[in-house]
Amino acid sequence: MGDEGPLFYFTELFIVNNIPQHVAIIMDGNGRWAKERGLARTQGHVEGVKRVDEVVQAASDAGVKVLTLYTFSTENWSRPEHEVSVLMQVLITALGQKMQKLCSNKIRMHVSGRRDGAPRSVLEAFDHVVEATKNNQGMVLNIAFNYGSRQEIMDAVRSIARDCAAGVIAPEHVDEAVLSSRLYTAGLPDPDLLIRTSGEKRISNFLLWQLSYAEFYFTDKYWPDFTSEEFHKALSDFSGRTRRYGAVSPVIQAGT
Repeated sequence: MGDEGPLFYFTELFIVNNIPQHVAIIMDGNGRWAKERGLARTQGHVEGVKRVDEVVQAASDAGVKVLTLYTFSTENWSRPEHEVSVLMQVLITALGQKMQKLCSNKIRMHVSGRRDGAPRSVLEAFDHVVEATKNNQGMVLNIAFNYGSRQEIMDAVRSIARDCAAGVIAPEHVDEAVLSSRLYTAGLPDPDLLIRTSGEKRISNFLLWQLSYAEFYFTDKYWPDFTSEEFHKALSDFSGRTRRYGAVSPVIQAGT
């Protein structure tokens, strides 16, 4: 939210069968992939864009309803200026190149994060694609850009506090649904599955509230090596898990 609020909102009821309805991915390892090959870190980001196209297609074909990609965090602005500049240009170029394919596959793009502090050129590129795909009825591709979960939660709390002070809502009526409605991801179902590439096993200020009951899948593959085949491995792993949401599974409860 911030002073200008979240980038976009989206609301719909999703129904899925045997696959996660919402998959979130931390696309990590571009720089290390490039370094191991004697390339500039920026080349890793260029290569990583190719995997985005492939994984988006794989998710859509598999019947995933929402795919959230952690594209650029609020902390990423601290990276070297040249790297950030190249990243922004790669992003703008990719948005322009992929818009037609998104439309062909009926994929809708939405963006979660702060507009504050983001380059106008990037925001305009996002706005253009979001507008062009808004009537598509397929998978939602949610891009987490200029995103930080702690900031998101603070923005949500400030928004609720302002409404409480103004008498719009009573403090005792503030519940989980109210807080969720003030997050950048308002209207989207919480992720069922989080995938992180590169071997790291942390969530790096990503969807802290929304991932409360998600299943985690970690792979040593760097993002540029994370193919559609690797994505399907993650879906297969997820399908074999039992999600109890804090309760006892039916098998255990029955004493078998």
